[in-house]
Amino acid sequence: MTIDQITDDVAILEQLNLDYNAADQASDAERFKTLLADDFVVQTPGVTRNREEYLRYIAGPRPFTGLTLLESRVRLFGDVALIHGRARYTLVSDGSVQEALYTDAYQKRDGSWYCISACAIAPGS
Repeated sequence: MTIDQITDDVAILEQLNLDYNAADQASDAERFKTLLADDFVVQTPGVTRNREEYLRYIAGPRPFTGLTLLESRVRLFGDVALIHGRARYTLVSDGSVQEALYTDAYQKRDGSWYCISACAIAPGS
């Protein structure tokens, strides 16, 4: 892998990370269909969902507003990448501002990057 390819892949993954967060806030299940691998699995506090379960969940009203990415780091391992991030949001239920940590795993398949796994750690978990 050349330096140029690494640079290109990191830039693509950084944009995919922004797209993932924007689609989450917007309940944009259609965008998620293009981001998630068919064998995608996500874990959030107390719940593990497959791709179809997550798409149904995302399509519903979000329990938060103002999702803001505070920091992220892309780690590239050939055709696999990890994105570690920290985000802030406001809960709709009580207006409290909270932060969550997440790690998303991506794999390059047939020349394109797809999210294969996600895990979020939120307050109280």
